[in-house]
Amino acid sequence: MKDTIKDLKERRSIKKYRDRQIEEADLQEILKAGMNAPTGMGMQSPVMVVIQDKETISKLSKMNAKFLGNESIDPFYGAPTVIVVLADKNRSTYVEDGSLVMGNLMNAAHALGIGSCWIHRAKQEFESEEGRKLLRQWGIEGDYVGIGHCILGYQDGETPKAKPRKEHYIYRV
Repeated sequence: MKDTIKDLKERRSIKKYRDRQIEEADLQEILKAGMNAPTGMGMQSPVMVVIQDKETISKLSKMNAKFLGNESIDPFYGAPTVIVVLADKNRSTYVEDGSLVMGNLMNAAHALGIGSCWIHRAKQEFESEEGRKLLRQWGIEGDYVGIGHCILGYQDGETPKAKPRKEHYIYRV
């Protein structure tokens, strides 16, 4: 139990990765953690798309950078694995469901010694015609909305220090 609490407190967003793919066994454990995230009424509205192909990651990175407003950067920081989390917008809890999947993915990665970071703009990417086309190519049908990209890889460098927790984070009544 104490290891879980320690992992939750120490996980940080990693933005520099080694050029080495994560181990398949670790990826499977991370995905299982995502699959076991709580969802509203247990309806499991999210889906996860695992991308490890450099060409596809590069294409997504360019799409993401366009919505960021700076097409000259790599918003995925060179991570060798990207897990796109989408959720069925017909479920009233789709944002929360997908967000919990993202949290489980990142916390599981940290517990296994793998760096991660939540990259935003998945919503805009997959609302675009280019994004919708990708979903069709991947065989994903339905009213799915992009929740986020969980980038994964082996960390290159030091773990960032945590910012001090803000004052008045907790109110007790």
